Amino acid sequence: MHTGYVQVYTGNGKGKTTAAFGLALRAAGAGLQVFIAQFVKGMPYSELKAFERFEDLITIQQFGTDCFIFKNPTPEDCEAARRGLNEITPIVTGGNHDIVILDEINIATHYELLPVPDVLKLIKDRAPGTELILTGRYADEQILECADLVTEMLERKHYYQHGIQARTGIEK
Repeated sequence: MHTGYVQVYTGNGKGKTTAAFGLALRAAGAGLQVFIAQFVKGMPYSELKAFERFEDLITIQQFGTDCFIFKNPTPEDCEAARRGLNEITPIVTGGNHDIVILDEINIATHYELLPVPDVLKLIKDRAPGTELILTGRYADEQILECADLVTEMLERKHYYQHGIQARTGIEK
C-alpha cells in the first residue's frame, strides 16, 4: 500500500467493530501487518482468541478495565485509555504496521477519557502508508471531517429490544 487513509465506522447500529475486524482478517490474508488497540474494553471477547491464530500478522491489545458504558468512567478507565494512546502513538507513527485499528476510540473521546485534539494529532502524525481505522459510536465531528471514509451504521431493528442478550461468537 502506498497511501494510508483514515476510515471511521460510527453510528448506533451493530457492526462497527465487526467491519474493522473483517478488514483486519482480509489484510492478514494479504500478508499485511495489523495492530488493533481496543479502547474501553478489558474483558475477554471471542476475537481475542480468534486473532491468536494470526499472531504473526495481527496484534491486539486492550486498553480498558471492564465495560463502564452503564456507569460513569472511573479514574482507572481514564488512565487505561491514556496509557493506550501513549502506547499506540509510536505504532501509528512508526510505519511498521500497514493497518492500525483504534477500536472504540470514539467512545473514549465521547466519554472524555481522551481529548479529541490528541486523537486528531495522532491522525495527522500517522505514518504515510498506515491505514487508520477508528470505530465507535458518537464520532466527534472534527474526526469525521478529517476522515477519508466514514461509514455510519444505522440501527433500524435489533433483537436486543426483545431482551436478547449478547451471544458468544456473535456480539462478544
